[in-house]
Amino acid sequence: MAQERTGAVTLAGNPVTLIGPEIKPGNKAPDFKVMTRDRMETTLSDFNGKVIMLTTVPSLDTGVCDLQTKRFNEEAMKLGDRVEVLTISADLPFAQNRWCEASGANSITILSDHLDMSFGLAYGTYIKEHRLECRSVFVIDSEGTVVYAEYVSEVTNHPDYSSAIQAAWKVIENKASAY
Repeated sequence: MAQERTGAVTLAGNPVTLIGPEIKPGNKAPDFKVMTRDRMETTLSDFNGKVIMLTTVPSLDTGVCDLQTKRFNEEAMKLGDRVEVLTISADLPFAQNRWCEASGANSITILSDHLDMSFGLAYGTYIKEHRLECRSVFVIDSEGTVVYAEYVSEVTNHPDYSSAIQAAWKVIENKASAY
């Protein structure tokens, strides 16, 4: 049975239960299986060798999630091809397509965990009471090690954008200085 973490985060001030482990910097990034917007299966291992920023949102159709995803889309343009920015929600791929078309967000990859919540269970972002992802951000280096992890304590709040973005830039700089 998967680990349950009651009260790790709140949703609208109410404690909720997260299912899965708490991922911390230094952990090997767990693999997962999600769907692309065109309903094709993809996994973390499909991005092997890349620096990855993973962001999760409960639903692209909410105000904070919409703003968060647009913000990370803007940051993805600045990071360029040095970082693969992935946003994962439990929304159906059809809803994700509609949101992407309406928002014009095309610098990030939007993925759906709706089928079996593989990502949520692997990263401890699955909200048991609502079958949604909590709001979180992870940065993974090109070796597959988590270098930054944030579970936003109140799901209706924004993540710490600057810390996550600084973590991604630091990985890029460390990678460049290794050559």
